[in-house]
Amino acid sequence: MPPFLPLLASAAIAASALFTLPAHAVGRLIDVTVTDRDSGARLPLVRHDGQWWLAGTPGARYAVELRNASGARVLGVVSIDGVNVITGETAGWQQSGYVLDGWRSAQITGWRKSDTEVAAFHFAALRDAYATRTGRAQHVGVIGVAAFREAIPTPPPPAIAPAPQNDAADTTRENAAPEAEAKQSAQAPTARRAERAPSAAARLGTGHGARERSEVTHTQFERRADTPDEVITIRYDSHANLIAMGILPGPRAARPPQAFPASPEQLGYVPDPPARRW
Repeated sequence: MPPFLPLLASAAIAASALFTLPAHAVGRLIDVTVTDRDSGARLPLVRHDGQWWLAGTPGARYAVELRNASGARVLGVVSIDGVNVITGETAGWQQSGYVLDGWRSAQITGWRKSDTEVAAFHFAALRDAYATRTGRAQHVGVIGVAAFREAIPTPPPPAIAPAPQNDAADTTRENAAPEAEAKQSAQAPTARRAERAPSAAARLGTGHGARERSEVTHTQFERRADTPDEVITIRYDSHANLIAMGILPGPRAARPPQAFPASPEQLGYVPDPPARRW
């Protein structure tokens, strides 16, 4: 079983209760929605060749909303452009993430700078993306969430009162106890802190924006498994680029010019009645 890890739980988690799955959300264990913070609109997602895509507006601030779709706690490790949004490391599943209580949600609005502050996410030109500015431009244009279920703690065995023993039996039991304890200690997992791995046409990335207040608290979360129960991936680019890639439909072709655009194309007369049936 993987060790306990110190993780972050968003203070916004308690702000929301169970609600109907919103439009434009993807994921089963954790529903993921991307919201334009300037307009308040949820950005529509388009399925293309097995991948989810969204169109971002350059300069617009956005948030990644996570909603726990189960009644138990879950962990979401969030990456933007291949970078962990809490630690700034090149993203990996084993890193820190946000813990959501059952049926709760939280908005992730920026790169975490401290327990009380983030630098806002905003769509930016590729050269201005945080990942590009830190030498990691090869993964710009993707939002990822790795979802983990929590390990179920093993209940302690019930206490059994020892039966009366004679002196010889007592000596054997006392001598055997240290051996049993040593064997049990060797089999028990050691709780320790895990060491984490070190860290075109104008494509869109995510910039490192203005500082904003965003409070979190710390908690512990033991993952049920080393690999995620679900990985949600959403790719993004500008509207124009998605049209150029054939992911979004382009504008309709203009009608050819008409000689008399304000008049019917053909003159009409009263039509004949249908033939009478006898």
